[in-house]
Amino acid sequence: MESPRVIAAVTRIVRDIGIAEEIAQDALVAALEQWPRDGVPDNPGAWLTTTARRRAIDLVRRRDTYARKLTEIGRDLTDVPPPPEPADPQDIDDDLLRLVFTACHPVLTREARTALTLRLLGGLTTPEIARAFLVPEPTVAQRIVRAKRTLATRNIAFEVPYGPDREARLGSVLDVIYLIFNEGYAATAGDDWLRPALCEDALRLARQLAALMPKESEVHGLAALLEFQYARTAARTAPDGTPILLKDQNRRRWDRLLIARGVHALTRADATATGALGPYALQAAIAACHAHAYTYEDTDWHRIATLYTLLATRAPSPVVELNRAVAVSMAQGPAQALEIVDTLTTEPALRDYHLLPSVRGDLLERLGRVAEARAEFIRAAALAGNERERNLLLRRARATP
Repeated sequence: MESPRVIAAVTRIVRDIGIAEEIAQDALVAALEQWPRDGVPDNPGAWLTTTARRRAIDLVRRRDTYARKLTEIGRDLTDVPPPPEPADPQDIDDDLLRLVFTACHPVLTREARTALTLRLLGGLTTPEIARAFLVPEPTVAQRIVRAKRTLATRNIAFEVPYGPDREARLGSVLDVIYLIFNEGYAATAGDDWLRPALCEDALRLARQLAALMPKESEVHGLAALLEFQYARTAARTAPDGTPILLKDQNRRRWDRLLIARGVHALTRADATATGALGPYALQAAIAACHAHAYTYEDTDWHRIATLYTLLATRAPSPVVELNRAVAVSMAQGPAQALEIVDTLTTEPALRDYHLLPSVRGDLLERLGRVAEARAEFIRAAALAGNERERNLLLRRARATP
């Protein structure tokens, strides 16, 4: 739990995430050696941070480039005060915010950002990250090593960006957290459709970021979206892991505490917005419509269709249009929705996207064009990378009259 904060505090001194991680690990080892003998200190986090900071200063002093480092940092390291301990244990200091923006820097590839964020901020080991994304451990290890090397060689500043750079950089941070959550919420490959541990990691990061940036509407919007989505977890799969579609879910199993947290976060997103709501807040508003409906039939599909139209203007993409088509099918009927979907069949971005033929098959089935629907479900199953989802689509194909 303390590791990300310790790494962040040390990075502020050594300006190298890789070295900071090693020093933080040294401090943790020192705790394992001393605390059983001397007792656990009153403030374990402060002890770890102070120990790591002292080792970081000693390391810089031992370097031949110490004088250059003094000039670069701009003041004597012995005069740098330790980061203040938060009054509330749930509060997070500014160094951790700097670490978030550094780990999610756009200079890194999306895969590297995700792996580094899970390693430094999520506390996952390399094997855990590899298992989560179903990639070999050496691949994940190389991504993390290369990411640290890139940040060091490119002299990426350990800072929170301000001004015109902040919005773009914040978007990268939010995208990484959302990507982690989505991979847990609906895995793109493998035998399991749902991976709750990844969802929990992403949700924890979103909550931390909301505490760090209380005036950023989109941060609260993302937190709200993840709270609403994760609230459905218990109802999304059968005991054997088979996916359960939204219309068939037992909504009494939805977590009302998480829904309440989502409502609170969405309210903060609305209160801190300087203009129209951003893409994540709009998606959260859509998720809230589902959360407020106690039955599938009670869902306000007209409002959801309207929100998707707004989302399409703020963050246009073929996937948003596909989701809008689903809402339109429920609000106005499958014929109108099929017209939207048919315009998407030539989109290069959706060429291998299994949900396009899946949605089209559903619309065709509702229109009574069962032979075409069956063909679409079979095509969707062939494109699906996740075994559970593939089986679900094949069952739908077989069930088509």
